[in-house]
Amino acid sequence: MLTARRRVVVTAVVLTGSLLMTSCGDSDGGSSDGKTLRLWHYEGPDSAMGIAWNAAIKEFEATHPGVKVKFEEKSFDQIQKTAPMVLNSSDAPDLMEYNKGNATAGLLSKQGLLTDLTEQAAERGWDKALSPSVRTTSLYDTNGVMGSGKWYGVPNYAEYTLVYYNKDLFKKYGVAEPKSLAELTAAMDKFVENKVTPLANGGAAYPAQQYLYQLALSKADRAWVDSYQLYKGKTDFHDAAWTYGADTFADWVRKGYFSKSSSGQNEEAAGVSFTSGKAPILFSGSWWYGRFKAENKFDWGTFRWPDSRLTLGSGGNLWVVPQGSENKDLAYDFIDITMSKKIQNLLGNSGGVPVAADASAITDPQSKTLIDDFNTLSKNDGLAFYPDWPVPGFYDVLVSETQKLITGSEKPDGYLSALQEAYDKGAPKQ
Repeated sequence: MLTARRRVVVTAVVLTGSLLMTSCGDSDGGSSDGKTLRLWHYEGPDSAMGIAWNAAIKEFEATHPGVKVKFEEKSFDQIQKTAPMVLNSSDAPDLMEYNKGNATAGLLSKQGLLTDLTEQAAERGWDKALSPSVRTTSLYDTNGVMGSGKWYGVPNYAEYTLVYYNKDLFKKYGVAEPKSLAELTAAMDKFVENKVTPLANGGAAYPAQQYLYQLALSKADRAWVDSYQLYKGKTDFHDAAWTYGADTFADWVRKGYFSKSSSGQNEEAAGVSFTSGKAPILFSGSWWYGRFKAENKFDWGTFRWPDSRLTLGSGGNLWVVPQGSENKDLAYDFIDITMSKKIQNLLGNSGGVPVAADASAITDPQSKTLIDDFNTLSKNDGLAFYPDWPVPGFYDVLVSETQKLITGSEKPDGYLSALQEAYDKGAPKQ
């Protein structure tokens, strides 16, 4: 989360004739002959990142004669759950995509499982290519807390949450694009009146908790975020912002903005309810953008969450080089290629949010809007990371507790108390 958010994983495409598909158990382990780069990532081939990284593989092999990339298909969950074990073994890849934040990349850096990239970041200019807000998740201190210390990862894209809406359904029911939270609420009431559940949701994964966190963010400021995410103060889950988020979320359940059945649905079900034309609204990440461009059969658009300076977002997931990598120089070269203008521009025109593209090279109008909105957020210090990041295991707590709000088996006060207990247990002692 992202985040730790669950990424939509599609069947991998064959990237090169020499592609090797393996699982952790039957890999050939590290190869130190300098002729092979073992790469793991979990982006779908039709996503902006999948398209860009496929091109990066071809570029890498063209500029490294005799060297082959062995790409291994992994799911987000595979890497999330097994990374500490795999990276402690001889089966570690040379380069992998990994989730950013204290509970993930920060934890691995603290355990000594990731390569310090500080020298490479300076020599290759990665430090200058990334804005301060995007760079936050690349740096971790000795306690594994993001924002300062050494470089342990490099994102070559960025991400943020936004509202996707079905223009055809809005037109059908006479609903205008909301410019304020009051107008968004009125729009959802109109859909409910017409027996249409307004919000696509997934209570069994990240979407539900991200709705609630966004509601809290609309009443928060940067100091609140820093206290929660970076431990720069005390986090009180019964404060005004968290209370508003939980109370409003529960109220929206009562009003029928979310379906009760969404408590058991994952992020894929939420996405499909939007792409199928069933749900008029989905609040989720820019990582869906490329897929929606490819699959939506209706007129659609996006807007930023109204009446909030803050939204969920950050630099994208990280390229990390395991400490056990046998071909670190090749890994650094591959990261460099993904940061090149050629790959960055392709990523931007494919529906992603590049971190180092030429603005004039982004020709797709929808992609321009996506990127411009991110740049505005980034410039205004509006990226508030993801709710599950602060402490290990918090994602699962958020999922289970938010499901209870959807089913009505827990009240907002009990929900907030449960989050407080889990957070205090995992956060560093002040």
